[in-house]
Amino acid sequence: MSDLGIQKTRYSDVELAMFKGIILSKLAAARTELSDLQEQMRAFHDTPEEKGLGLEGGSATLEKEYLNQLAYRQGQYIQHLENALVRIENKTYGICRITGKLISEARLRAVPHTTLSIEAKRLAR
Repeated sequence: MSDLGIQKTRYSDVELAMFKGIILSKLAAARTELSDLQEQMRAFHDTPEEKGLGLEGGSATLEKEYLNQLAYRQGQYIQHLENALVRIENKTYGICRITGKLISEARLRAVPHTTLSIEAKRLAR
């Protein structure tokens, strides 16, 4: 709420720039992690375990599935962060898609790609 009792309907350009910095930082870290996971998957294919000369087949399969799952989830996270950047450019970032109200700054700092306020998340349960 501002001094006049008028509720904000969107974040200011300065606030959006701050959130953009947070997102870009998280995006860089997420891309590095995805690259590391992809490198582990490539290296995994060249190990004796993958060729059936080391770990039992089940262990090797589980490890490979686990790496694939981690890489998939990291890719989704990156997509969510990229979508958040689009919302910043459109100046719709931080607006709850259910309630239409501003998502708290604390929530956006914790989960910068969120599209739901705590209120809406509770309603969705």
